[in-house]
Amino acid sequence: MDEDDLALWRAYRAEPTQARRDRLIVRYAPLVKYVAGRMAVGMPANVDRADLASYGMFGLIDAIEKFDVDTGYKFETYGVRRIRGAIVDELRSIDWVPRSVRRKARQIERAIGELEKRLQRSPTDQELADQLGLTMNELDRDLGQISMTSIAALDGALSGDTEGLSLVDTIPDHDQQTPDEALDEQAMRALLKDALHALPPREQQVIALYYFEGLTLSQIGEVLGVTESRVSQIHSKVILSLRSRLQRVTVG
Repeated sequence: MDEDDLALWRAYRAEPTQARRDRLIVRYAPLVKYVAGRMAVGMPANVDRADLASYGMFGLIDAIEKFDVDTGYKFETYGVRRIRGAIVDELRSIDWVPRSVRRKARQIERAIGELEKRLQRSPTDQELADQLGLTMNELDRDLGQISMTSIAALDGALSGDTEGLSLVDTIPDHDQQTPDEALDEQAMRALLKDALHALPPREQQVIALYYFEGLTLSQIGEVLGVTESRVSQIHSKVILSLRSRLQRVTVG
């Protein structure tokens, strides 16, 4: 954080006036545009990018209210998490995903879980298609439909609880945590790390490039030499695989 930003944060914490908060909002508003733009990829046409940005603005304001400048972390890391969370929460509240797509996602997630238990590894696309009684084209079609629901999936809670752990959580939430909650979060981080390492190399690469390197699906396609739609399908399969793996471990 440069000296001008640090001075503004310290002034706001010393005296949180509306004018100083507005300056911080203007300073970090590009984060909202960035997050909304990435999350809009693959979503249906009725989900407007401007609406995502408006949802994200509430997350930015919440992040500004709660950020502790003395932690030494960059605000951008914390802010992106809060912005994503606000967008995901709003999308969930309006229930924008068709029931048929949810049903397909559950079926594929269950099939992945059954195959992983039997094979002791992540299944190939062909094995998954055979398990579901689908052709490869039908599986690709279903994963493509699911992709519009899963772009935000790892940005939200993998447990399905909006207060759960996200893949992109790289710094602590500055809200109060009990010792038990801190231990639960630490355990979930370890489970998530193990689940990611168990993925095939190409699937690991898609997750790393999208969530940690900040590449778009189109850019990832260029890196891997495949189409953007294929990257979207891979991403959908990874999300369902991670959810299935984590659910099996946490439920027992």
